[in-house]
Formats: sequence, structure tokens, C-alpha cells
Amino acid sequence: MADIVPVSDPADPRIADYTRLRDVELRKSMEAERGLFIAEGEKVIRRAAATGYPVRSLLLTAKWLDSIRDVLDGVAAPAYVVADEVMEGITGFRVHRGALASMGRKPLPAVEELLAGPRPPRRVVVLEDLVDHGNVGAIFRCAAALGVDAIVLSPRCADPLYRRSIKVSMGAVFAIPYARMTGWYDGLDRLREAGFRMLALTPDQTVTPIDKAVLGDRVALLLGSEGDGLSSRWLREADERVCIPMSPAAMSLGVDSLNVVAAAAIACHGLMR
Repeated sequence: MADIVPVSDPADPRIADYTRLRDVELRKSMEAERGLFIAEGEKVIRRAAATGYPVRSLLLTAKWLDSIRDVLDGVAAPAYVVADEVMEGITGFRVHRGALASMGRKPLPAVEELLAGPRPPRRVVVLEDLVDHGNVGAIFRCAAALGVDAIVLSPRCADPLYRRSIKVSMGAVFAIPYARMTGWYDGLDRLREAGFRMLALTPDQTVTPIDKAVLGDRVALLLGSEGDGLSSRWLREADERVCIPMSPAAMSLGVDSLNVVAAAAIACHGLMR
């Protein structure tokens, strides 16, 4: 059962895990160093705890004690209770969901381990250098909703356990297994060795429409960065290039592509057949 601890000073060292949550560079270095991430809101905290992430501590205002009581009863960690103005002084913004939790990270599997696994994935999404945390979280949510079994990240992809990623995904980052490549140059070799057919999503309307692509038993969908899309190397290494057909009317207006989240949702749906 959590130990309820009132705190009145935003500089109290016991709540250092929650300092300046909007400072991206600070948080990335701090969270990596301490092996933690921040879950925001009772639903996300509950999902993270239910999937085995250890609770280091909680930070909440008094009005949230009852609604999150089931979580407090199930953890042996301090729950720091603060006033609204103290919460804002700690985090740097108003926390509308009223509750935060500092969670310990679990070791990530190697890509080879993820692709083998006790229940080997058949449908995988591979993200190359997506740097926007919100986009990564949204793609996790789309993938989980549309039956994707796992996600593989290139080395430079944004952290799925960064607070904004978790928030946008509505906790889907806890529901779908993922791994991070150790190297970009030969990263796709692990998928090929595991028997995956690789489909590279591109705006090029001359390639195969996604709903006409040959899927096979194991398929990996490659998605590129927000600005430039997939690198030329990954495009060359793919087994087939695929596109989402755009309407002629949209093309005539210069709308020749979708943002990466919308494209990911449509393409993931195309893998369900």
C-alpha cells in the first residue's frame, strides 16, 4: 500500500523525478540516467502498472486520492500529495489530469528476440527516424488498434516512453511490444533474416497501392521520418514499394501525401487482410 506523504515545497528533493517536465532535453537525459519515465493521468498510470512497470512514486493533488485509490492500494511506493500551485511549480505547467507517476523502465528486448518471441509477430511496423514524440505515440495507438503485433524503432527514433508519446498513445505504448535497432545501416537485416517481407511506404503514386501488395505470412511496413520519408537506402532494401492512392482532385490541388500518422493508420489497416 502506498505511503501518503504531504509535500509543500516544489524544491523538495523527494520529488526530483517530476522536475520541469516540459524541458525536453533535460527530461531525455534525466530519464535515461535514472531509468524512469513519467505516466500522466489515472488511466495511463493504471495501464502502466497493470503491464508490469514498477511504480517508483506518485505525485498528485488531494482530489485525486479517491479515484486512484485502487492503484495506491496495490503499490509499495510513496504518493506525494501537493496543492495545485505546488504541482505547477514542480512540473512547469498545470496538470489537468491531476496525477503523475514515476515508473521504472523495463529492459528492451533485442530486435532478434522481439521477432522470435514465444508468439512470433506476423505484422510489424518499422519506424525510421521519427523524431516527434506525439507522432510516435499516435502510431503506437494506430498499430495497437489495427492488429499490428510489434514495432521496431531505428536508433534515432523518439522515445515511446516520453511523457507526450504515452499521453498521445493513451497507454498503447504499454500494450504493443517494441525494440530498438542498435544500428541503422544494417538494421533491416534482422527482419529479413526472420523471414519478413518488407513494404516501404512512399508518396510515389506510380508504385503498388497498399491494398494490392503481396503480403505473405510475415510482413514489415517501413515508415519514414516526418519530413523526408524513408531514406534511399531503406527504399532500396525493401521488397516492394507501396503507396496510399490519392484522389485525382487532391493531386490537382497539390495534395500528394498524408501526414505520417494518417498514412500509418491507413497502411496498418491495409495489413489486416
